[in-house]
Amino acid sequence: MSMLARGWGICPGRLQPGPLNSIADVGGIGIGHVTYCKGDIQTGVTALLPYRGNIFRQKVPAACHVINGFGKSAGLIQLTELGSIETPIILTSTLNVGTAFQGLVEHALRENPEIGRSTGTVNPLVLECNDGFLNDIRRPVLQKADIFRAVEAAAAGGTCAEGAVGAGRGMSCYELKGGIGSASRTFTIDGRTINLGALVLTNYGRLPDLRIGGDPVGKRLAALLSDKQGTTEQREQGSVIVLLATDAPLDSRQLLRLARRGEAGLARCGSFIAGGSGEIVVAFSTAYTIPHIPESAYIDCRFLHDDYLDTPFLAAVEAIEEAVLNSMIASETVTGRGGNTRHSLSEYLAGLGYSHSE
Repeated sequence: MSMLARGWGICPGRLQPGPLNSIADVGGIGIGHVTYCKGDIQTGVTALLPYRGNIFRQKVPAACHVINGFGKSAGLIQLTELGSIETPIILTSTLNVGTAFQGLVEHALRENPEIGRSTGTVNPLVLECNDGFLNDIRRPVLQKADIFRAVEAAAAGGTCAEGAVGAGRGMSCYELKGGIGSASRTFTIDGRTINLGALVLTNYGRLPDLRIGGDPVGKRLAALLSDKQGTTEQREQGSVIVLLATDAPLDSRQLLRLARRGEAGLARCGSFIAGGSGEIVVAFSTAYTIPHIPESAYIDCRFLHDDYLDTPFLAAVEAIEEAVLNSMIASETVTGRGGNTRHSLSEYLAGLGYSHSE
């Protein structure tokens, strides 16, 4: 954790993180990245598997909350209507949504010969942010093969790489380097250990609004950099994607309530949900699956009572806050399109009074 927030003594909230302090603490999840980082091309794709088996045949319950809908994601309408996810989740750059969509379609067709024949079609879930400041977004280098590679990497398991990797390679956050960040919380409800994790793709925010643990560090840092570099204030036109996973047995209605807490998690870091920014939260549970072809008319499952949701709500807020900070601290400084540069937050933490532990 030395390269993440906790390595700098930044420990948001009061709940305990899981062993990995990432979304991978929720069992059964896989994360994979494909990264392009050469010259003006600074982009990539990140795949998250909510279920390691055939997710089309065994779907996971889910919900989506659109905080601000300035975005080009695919698959959210059916997710909202049916309350389930049936493909891997792909995160990528805005103009790669079509390629990712087709990649997921082909992946599903390979795994499920019944699609479009004896059963319906498939609903690919692709979420995006615009990495055009660092990446030449007009040169879409991603291919369908990259989607397959990311999904295969996710299926192979391993730890959740963070920072300027995969879809996060070209992203900016609070006018510093953004990217992929993750964090988790673990807690007990009625004797049962529950895990909840967040994975974020951060590409939003103005530096003066950045807060760490309630401290308006961005305001101080913006003033310092303005004095040194003569920087000027820019309009907020970014986006952020938040994925929440839990092994708590929640239905889609409860997962929607959980997803709505994404606003509070982002606000803790200083976001005010600007008009030009797209913020989308997808939440899902790994506690049970929903069969594509019903074995009977009823699904037997137990759900957490709503009276016990406060702790998962708090866990989501804390994990999102820490994941955002991890996305900025784990990212190295990147120079991309036309010499544009975004600096890592880690470069400034010592000057802001934080101490790094080896």
